Amino acid sequence: MKKAMVIVNPSSSKEESLQHVRNVEEILREQGYAVTVEETAQELDATRFCVTACQETYDLVVSLGGDGTLHETINGFMDQDHRPKLGVIPLGTVNDFARALQIPLSPELAIRTLTSARVKAVDMGLLNGRMFANVVATGSLAESLSAVSSDDKSMFGTFAYIKEGMKELINHPAHLLIVRYDDKTWEGESPLFLAALTNSVGGFEKLVPGAAVDDGLLHCFIFKNLNILNTVTASISLFLGNLKDHKDVVYFTAKHVSVSSAESVSTNVDGEEGPSLPIEVRILPRHIEVIVPEESE
Repeated sequence: MKKAMVIVNPSSSKEESLQHVRNVEEILREQGYAVTVEETAQELDATRFCVTACQETYDLVVSLGGDGTLHETINGFMDQDHRPKLGVIPLGTVNDFARALQIPLSPELAIRTLTSARVKAVDMGLLNGRMFANVVATGSLAESLSAVSSDDKSMFGTFAYIKEGMKELINHPAHLLIVRYDDKTWEGESPLFLAALTNSVGGFEKLVPGAAVDDGLLHCFIFKNLNILNTVTASISLFLGNLKDHKDVVYFTAKHVSVSSAESVSTNVDGEEGPSLPIEVRILPRHIEVIVPEESE
């Protein structure tokens, strides 16, 4: 019999997550799976559960939670000879990975996707030895993103990040960053560098309209000279889907990037606080197979 492990963050979507678990169990059993449910209680639980699923040759791992739960879950696939397929039921505020794969943001509809026969091999990123699914950001603006509270994210959604970012631009200077990629080096003051794997970052699905989840590329942006006026024009470019053409934005693609600074600068990885600079980022092409909706859905 096929085996599936459901990794659930019980604090996601309030108490509704437990009802979603019951629905997932039911639909997976109908698909012929023996189902194990594991609830996270502390940091890295999801990673440990996923490692167990790999080592015990499960066929499927389902991440039931937000981007943070997904980030921990995928790290359980690191260095494993056997990697189960991944199912994603988004219960978070932003759910960038689900957006990029066109997995429904409605948990009920996403659960139905688990019956899909369509599987997509997607890129993962590697940052200082840890995997990420969506985005790495660094600079003073990235530090402000980590400071956005769960309550603000629930209340304001994507605009919580814009509000915090505006406050950061007013109160703190940019950092001197050194960005190396391919045979090039960029050095200067920047409030934000980010490397994205998908078209959706912070809920903005037009950040990199041309990015595909399996194109084998890091899509990178260096923001420079961002005063309040430039931030407004950059925001307009972001909404229009042409941010990479903004005069105060450097855009490039790469398979390997390093970022360093003489200052102490933290990072934000998949919406959570990450390590301080320096960082090495590279691509893991088509590293994980994810169940995605049938094309007709």
